[in-house]
Amino acid sequence: MKIAFVGKGGSGKTTLSSLFIRQLAAGGAPVVAVDADINQHLGTALGLDEAEAAALPAMGARLPLIKDYLRGTNPRIASAATMIKTTPPGEGSRLLRVQEQNPVYDACARPVRLDDAEIRLMVTGPFTESDLGVACYHSKVGAVELCLNHLVDGRDEYVVVDMTAGSDSFASGMFTRFDMTFLVAEPTRKGVSVYRQYKEYARDFGVALKVVGNKVQGEDDLDFLRSEAGDDLLVTVGHSDWVRAMEKGRPRPFGQLEAENRAALETLLTTAAESYERRDWARYTRQMVHFHLRNAESWGNAKTGADLAAQVDPAFVLGESSADVSAPLPA
Repeated sequence: MKIAFVGKGGSGKTTLSSLFIRQLAAGGAPVVAVDADINQHLGTALGLDEAEAAALPAMGARLPLIKDYLRGTNPRIASAATMIKTTPPGEGSRLLRVQEQNPVYDACARPVRLDDAEIRLMVTGPFTESDLGVACYHSKVGAVELCLNHLVDGRDEYVVVDMTAGSDSFASGMFTRFDMTFLVAEPTRKGVSVYRQYKEYARDFGVALKVVGNKVQGEDDLDFLRSEAGDDLLVTVGHSDWVRAMEKGRPRPFGQLEAENRAALETLLTTAAESYERRDWARYTRQMVHFHLRNAESWGNAKTGADLAAQVDPAFVLGESSADVSAPLPA
């Protein structure tokens, strides 16, 4: 299942992402974690020190490799250079799976140990000084979108993405790539403004959305979130001495996380797992194609000099049964 964490900057979405990832890992689930935020903090939230986090390979810097691998032998894609972030898979494309080993993971993923479990961590890479004035951050996030477009994931395996803050998540079609989106909101007007915006944008695309109230200190905070989010409010999280110790560089075993916060994470896990039953691969593929055609018309054709609409394979539907369309690795 593919799970996104969104929210305004400072809402605590990276912290909640990392706790959810730990909850999955503690239960033995295979996890690929992706930091797609412009502020790259997921690695340190998972316990890496600053040097280890800085050494993680940037997906954005390995985009040519990613394109070349995913293209496979798809006859509709003339070259890797004509692939853009929304290019959909078709017959001959190589697909990614959560638990396999492949050149994309070799280049972009690194193992992170969490107590007695291990997850894969991938990062888009930070927005650097050399990017100022000549690039936008979404060109880096495009590597994540392209991988999600080619990802086949099943029950009880997870891809968890810490998305960029605020409404910037809507600068591409990636917000439709998830089985469940958890929006982390503080009990403030600014905290819920991102929720209202996200709800409005997501409505037409059938995006499954639940609100996680964070930094909730009492009944007044809870009443405020209930009045603003209604039935979308799933659960709330309060202060955590465990998280504060982690932020000080004094990590404790995950089993020592406060019982009430462990219970909140279990609610997130149950809700995420239930989303598998509502998975609609045909709709997922239609939305993928929809955003690809929009990008092709607005800028992709001009940038690549190719008719990118021709990359769409009308007979192809991404799904767990489509795994056999992947091209073999070159000898």
